[in-house]
Amino acid sequence: MDRRAVYGPRDGTVLSQQSQHRSDEILDGDIDEVLQAKRADGKFWRNLHEQDLPIRVQQILHQLGFYGVYRCGRIQYDCHLIIALVERWRSETHSFHFRIGEATITLQDVQVIWGLPIDGEPVLGTDLERTSVQWQEYCMQYIGFAPEDGALKGSTLQVKAIIEHISHVHITPDTPHLIVVQYARAVALLLLGGTMCPDSSGNLVSLLYLAKLEDIVAARTTVGAVLSWHFYRESCNASEKGKAAIGGALQLVQIWAWSRIIPLCPGLGAPRVHMGPHQIDNNRVLPGAPYGAMWNCEHTFTRTVRTTVRVIRNILDEMQYDQPYDMESNVIMAYAGDFNPQLWRSICPLIFYAIVEMHHPERVLRQFGMMQNIPDQPDARDMSLHKITRSNRTGTD
Repeated sequence: MDRRAVYGPRDGTVLSQQSQHRSDEILDGDIDEVLQAKRADGKFWRNLHEQDLPIRVQQILHQLGFYGVYRCGRIQYDCHLIIALVERWRSETHSFHFRIGEATITLQDVQVIWGLPIDGEPVLGTDLERTSVQWQEYCMQYIGFAPEDGALKGSTLQVKAIIEHISHVHITPDTPHLIVVQYARAVALLLLGGTMCPDSSGNLVSLLYLAKLEDIVAARTTVGAVLSWHFYRESCNASEKGKAAIGGALQLVQIWAWSRIIPLCPGLGAPRVHMGPHQIDNNRVLPGAPYGAMWNCEHTFTRTVRTTVRVIRNILDEMQYDQPYDMESNVIMAYAGDFNPQLWRSICPLIFYAIVEMHHPERVLRQFGMMQNIPDQPDARDMSLHKITRSNRTGTD
C-alpha cells in the first residue's frame, strides 16, 4: 500500500503544505517522535497544594477573568496523545483532520472548559522597548517586585522569579488592597505563562501580557483572545517538520480531547473524572468551577495508551462521529449566563499585537450540534499571516 495515500492528502489543493508538515516524516520512517510539551507551572501548583489562594486574591482573579483556570488546576500531559493530535493539525485550515472530518478548538471550548471571557477588543498597542531598569520599575509598580537582571530577557520574565516572589508574600485580611492586586496580577501572569500560554522555552512569560493586566476590569476582555491565538500559532509552528517542542494551551487541548474524542475512542483511555464542590463557600462569593475542573483530580497514565504514538494514531482513525458538549449539564449551565453562543460561531481574526490567527468555526459545525456542509476553500491570505511576527518591530503600534 502507498503510505502517502494513508498519511498524506490525496488532493493537495486544500492541504497544500504537506511537504513541510510533520506527518510527512511518517512516510520517511520517523514514526515514533514525540514533541516535548513545554510548561512552567509545576512549582506554582505544588505551592497551592500546601495553601490555597486567599479569597481576596481569588476575587480579583475572577475580575481579571482567570478564576476558572485557577479552579481547573493542573493536569499531567499525555505527550503521545498531544503529538498524535498535532500530526493532524493543519495550518491551512486551523483544524485537526480526522477521517470523519475536521475538528478544532473554538471560542466555545475556551469559554466552556476554562470559563474564560471571550467578548472583547483586539489586543493592540505599541511593542515598547525598555531597559532592564525600566522593566524592573514597571514590574515593581504592577506585580510588587523588581526582578534581578538575570531574570529578564528582553520583554520576557522568568516564571521562577515570579513564583519565588509570591512565595514570600503573605496575604491577610489586613493586607493593603494595592498589594493584593499586585499579588493577583503576578498569579495571573503565572497562569498565562505557565499553564495557559507557555512558550516553547518553558520558562519565560511575556511582559506584554502584564500591559493588559494593568486595569483589572479591562483585562477581562482580552484573555480569551490571547489564549486562542496562542494555541493556533503554537500548533501551526509545532506541526512543521523538525520541530522538537510545543508550548501553548496544551492543558486545554487535552481536556478538549478527553471530552470530545476519547468517549468516541474508548481504546485511548482517560482518567476517571471527579467534580469537586461546586460552590467555593456558602455565601456564594465566587462562581462554581467550570467544566474543565471535572478533570482536576489525581491521575496517572498507567491505564492509558502511552507506550507508543502509533497505537493512538490507529485508534483516532477509528472515530466514527464527533460529540458536542451536553449543554444541558448542570456544570455547563452554571456558566450559561456568561456564554456568548453567537461569538462561538463567529468567523473572525484573533489579534495579539502583530500576530493574527483566524477563527474558523464554520469548518466544524458538528461541534455545535449542527449539520456540516462542505467548507469553502482555505483563504491563502490566512497562511500569509504566519509570516508576520513581532520580530524587529519594537516601537511599532
